[in-house]
Amino acid sequence: MKLLAIDTSSVACSVALHLGSSVFERHEEKPREHTRILTPMIRSVLREGGAELRDLDAIVLGNGPGSFIGMRIAASVAQGLAHGAGLKIVPVSSLAAVAAQVFAETDANAVIVAQDAHMNEVYLGAYDRGDANIPDPMFPERLHGHMPVDELDAADARGRIAAGFGWQRYPQLVAMNEALFESRSEILHPRARYLLSIGAVALQNGEIVDPEDIIPAYLRHKVAEKPPLAKP
Repeated sequence: MKLLAIDTSSVACSVALHLGSSVFERHEEKPREHTRILTPMIRSVLREGGAELRDLDAIVLGNGPGSFIGMRIAASVAQGLAHGAGLKIVPVSSLAAVAAQVFAETDANAVIVAQDAHMNEVYLGAYDRGDANIPDPMFPERLHGHMPVDELDAADARGRIAAGFGWQRYPQLVAMNEALFESRSEILHPRARYLLSIGAVALQNGEIVDPEDIIPAYLRHKVAEKPPLAKP
């Protein structure tokens, strides 16, 4: 399977290309630089892999939740590339990508991912280890304030790891939920190479969209909505 994955939902700008048994990637944590560096990174992995966009099966998009501006950058670039090459897009959760990396690098049986959503909230997702280390959501991803994660039981904390920058950003959230996990991971931001395995399964399951139909997972919809017009 030939897939290009991109994610700019966090401070990390991340690109990965899967060709056969090889993965070529670029990953840089440069806040506010995504617009400048994303396209050159894509060109670089394609050149290294000796591939053209039209050779690909699909583009895997890290679709958030995450930074509003960051998600729009990746979505816009993915749309442009897909339109030009006649490709479909496979939207994949950026939170699940973090969980996938934890599963790949540890023996964790579950991961709770929290990313900073600002306004004293996080984007929250929790995942069991599924077949082939694919994250299996325990509940729908959501905005979450400084409160316990009620769906999780402290009795099942063994083998459960917390990951993502949100835990680092909000120590209060850790204090309220530390009984729910065994340890915290140093994996803070999504990496595109871990979108690839999730995207491959989604592609096989037909979870694809046309470029014009991409809807980033904002979760905080009021950020993306225009304010109502003032009454005269």
